[in-house]
Amino acid sequence: MNPNKIMVVGRAHAGVSERPATDALVAALDDWRRNGLALAAAIVAFAAAVAVGSAPAYFGAALVVFCVWMAWFVLTVIDWIGHADF
Repeated sequence: MNPNKIMVVGRAHAGVSERPATDALVAALDDWRRNGLALAAAIVAFAAAVAVGSAPAYFGAALVVFCVWMAWFVLTVIDWIGHADF
């Protein structure tokens, strides 16, 4: 046994993670339905803008994508905080 190694007693057996924030982030980002829906909404918005082909359509698509990204971000952070054990 290495006397210079610091050991944390009881944490591994209590079910507490050594990296609670990282593990919670991985769990929050694992929601493939939320990720896929956000990606699909962005693709549909830009596809509609390409179909219309005008500057206001591209601006509207950018606004839609920004709103979708903000909703995805907020929901992911809420999920991350819910999974975290700080």
